[in-house]
Amino acid sequence: MKRIATLLPVIFGVVCLTFILLHLIPGDPVDVMLGESASGADRVALRAQLGLDQSLPVQFAQYVLHLLQGDFGTSIHTQTAISQLLWQAYPATLLLALVALAIGLMIGIPLGIWSALKAGHWQDVMITMLSIRLAAMPAFWLGPVLMLVFAVWLGWLPVSGMAGPTSILLPALTLGLGLSAILTRMTRTSLLEVLNEDFIRTARAKGLTERQVLLQHALRAALLPLVTIVGLQMGSLLAGAVITETIFSWNGIGRLLVESIEKRDYPVTQGCVLVVAMSYVLINQATDLVYRWLDPRTRGHQ
Repeated sequence: MKRIATLLPVIFGVVCLTFILLHLIPGDPVDVMLGESASGADRVALRAQLGLDQSLPVQFAQYVLHLLQGDFGTSIHTQTAISQLLWQAYPATLLLALVALAIGLMIGIPLGIWSALKAGHWQDVMITMLSIRLAAMPAFWLGPVLMLVFAVWLGWLPVSGMAGPTSILLPALTLGLGLSAILTRMTRTSLLEVLNEDFIRTARAKGLTERQVLLQHALRAALLPLVTIVGLQMGSLLAGAVITETIFSWNGIGRLLVESIEKRDYPVTQGCVLVVAMSYVLINQATDLVYRWLDPRTRGHQ
């Protein structure tokens, strides 16, 4: 409970920063909604209706008060409850993040183990070069390349949208390949450190096969640090799917965030950023608790 209570200042800080930074962005939502040809009276009336004629401290106080009541507000552009928009968009982002995480784990951990077992050989060099190149590919470049190859040239997968089950593969690959590069390097480094520990030499001295040493002893210890990495990357997937969702027209939180920024729909933007930030913080907290459960040595530390 003490650790959970420490999350409240972080969330409040996110609320403050989001509110301030969004109101520093050039542009006026009234101009976006009415256009430049609207009369001054219409502008004043709409500004008063939206509460934009009040001072920023008053607007912020009202926003926080509504948040405490579970009310994210109403979209300026569509007059729809923001909680409804978030409820519709968040599951799509969560599904995309989970599939991308599964792809990253299925590719990254086996490659990392193989690279560690072949350390110093050509297989290790090839896997290391591949992981470095995957990690260096940004989503706004890798996504269109995958789209061009698998959708346009080969015609195996849909270009974009959410028309069917296969629509998730290209955006998930875009996110998962970069994640697999990180997991490959971390698995390799962690396993190499464990293989030099005393308990591994003891296990080999007992006459265990190399397979038993690897699966029953080395991997259990080597994969513990990956729990933290996976938790951090899951939070990053939820926060970093903005570009990927926009490229592939995936109707998640990221695309909703981009559209709200383009329309100067401040309440929707604030709601999206707040939900992503809370997800990131809660996932990190859950990861810390899981790590403490898996590793009894850390349970006594605060």
